[in-house]
Amino acid sequence: MSAKYIFVTGGVVSSLGKGLAAASIGCLLESRGLKVNLMKFDPYLNVDPGTMSPFQHGEVFVTDDGAETDLDLGHYERFTHAKLSRDNNWTTGRIYEQIIAKERRGDYLGKTVQVIPHVTNEIKAAMKKVAQDVDVAIVEIGGTVGDIESLPFMEAIRQMRQELGREHTLFMHVTLVPFIAAAQELKTKPTQHSVKELLSIGIQPDILLCRTDRFLSKEIKSKIALFCNVAEEAVITAKDVASIYEVPLVFSREGVDTLALKYLHVEARDRDLSAWDDLVHRVYNPKAEVTIGIVGKYVEYEDSYKSLKEALVHGALAHNLKLNLNWIEAEGLETGDKTYEEQLADYDGILVPGGFGKRGIEGMLIAIRYAREKKVPYFGICLGMQTACIEFARNVCGLAEANSSEFDPATPHRVIYKLRELRGVEELGGTMRLGAWPCKIEPGTLAHKIYGLLEISERHRHRYEFNREYEETLTAGGLRISGSTPDGTYVEMVELPDHPHFIGCQFHPEFKSKPLEPHPLFRSFVGAAYEHGLRRRAEKAAAEVEMFHRPEKVGRR
Repeated sequence: MSAKYIFVTGGVVSSLGKGLAAASIGCLLESRGLKVNLMKFDPYLNVDPGTMSPFQHGEVFVTDDGAETDLDLGHYERFTHAKLSRDNNWTTGRIYEQIIAKERRGDYLGKTVQVIPHVTNEIKAAMKKVAQDVDVAIVEIGGTVGDIESLPFMEAIRQMRQELGREHTLFMHVTLVPFIAAAQELKTKPTQHSVKELLSIGIQPDILLCRTDRFLSKEIKSKIALFCNVAEEAVITAKDVASIYEVPLVFSREGVDTLALKYLHVEARDRDLSAWDDLVHRVYNPKAEVTIGIVGKYVEYEDSYKSLKEALVHGALAHNLKLNLNWIEAEGLETGDKTYEEQLADYDGILVPGGFGKRGIEGMLIAIRYAREKKVPYFGICLGMQTACIEFARNVCGLAEANSSEFDPATPHRVIYKLRELRGVEELGGTMRLGAWPCKIEPGTLAHKIYGLLEISERHRHRYEFNREYEETLTAGGLRISGSTPDGTYVEMVELPDHPHFIGCQFHPEFKSKPLEPHPLFRSFVGAAYEHGLRRRAEKAAAEVEMFHRPEKVGRR
């Protein structure tokens, strides 16, 4: 049987949650025993988001094959079992790059190369590629209906309906139904205008996902159905929820998957969402709390660390804990009004994530030293592992000027330096160690205890490495290298054996964490942080009791 297609578009405003909607639909279809794949088209001219600012684009999500992709692919992987690759994320720039390469080779045999049919054919070919060997392919079109840059993608999915027919294609449109507080009314006009834009380019939506902060009444649904030319049953309340992991359950109660399968003429078993029901129950009924401080340089824009935040949530849910996450601007530890001890004292665990550039590095080193000396659970990821090595070299091994050649090219102790193969390469795009690499773990280490394995595979995104010329010096000081590539070229994990939980990894484990399958490194870190918090609060309470029973000493002070 050939694959069915669900096309997800959005209107009125951006950030309505098309990616989460697509991921949730995929989750529901999987719960019915269907095999799904998902893809995202981004209408910008960048070839990929790899060189885009995290402030503009948010996180760059990396797949096993080393593709730098849109953060929505992270949602796809967290909500489904789809194995994603560079084929699952295409930009206008990449489409045009491919077409220009063909034109230069003469593949078009002298024809005039045009948006229709050449660009649209390339888009359709990309869709058909990910639809192989699956029951349903879910295709998200980035941007907002009416954007000029999205038109080739809209035209391509219109043509797919023409070629494959209604039984094989479904248009699902995410739109806004705002509540106007002054009028105390929900307004349907934005949705009506959005659908009108779609109709103007030849697309009639089959299902409307109406983003709103309250459930839509039957009267509102009837009005939207009438003016947008859809069945009333196809007007779905996409209600705001406190946890993104509740979205599949909300959609299931609205019958989105049942409707989609009906329109696509697909037979499937009854859905089984018992694991998601249990997950959401734990989200809203935690047994206790844990407080983690993330010391980073993009903390004013949390989407820069989207997968990291979710992986920490997964780690907390594994222990039935509520996660309190505080974002600490690294530079503030150097120049803030409060001392760094005051800023870091109330955290159960400290994490330094990945990043690029010199800004905030000294603040990260301050946080790492505090965690090491105060025995606070520490987790360093990518840059967080590199800065942990620099801090150890400076403050334990006596190499006061130790640094990374990224931050100080003239440093006499290049504990971290540029990837060997890339010396002399200054271009930014595609010059990093990317994608899945194997890692051999040393027996008897914390890493071994956490994974329960001696060889793992994790995803990378970086261009600087641990300099093994300093391995003897740092290991003599007490640092343990607990993971390396099988050939011994690259250091992948470090830890401190005399610390309750101090570990750093060169890779990005957050990319492989799922809510139902928390990554072991995050599960272990959050668990250690929770135990540390219990001890810290018990010690504080005991000290307060002791002071209460010894008031004479307080007076003498």
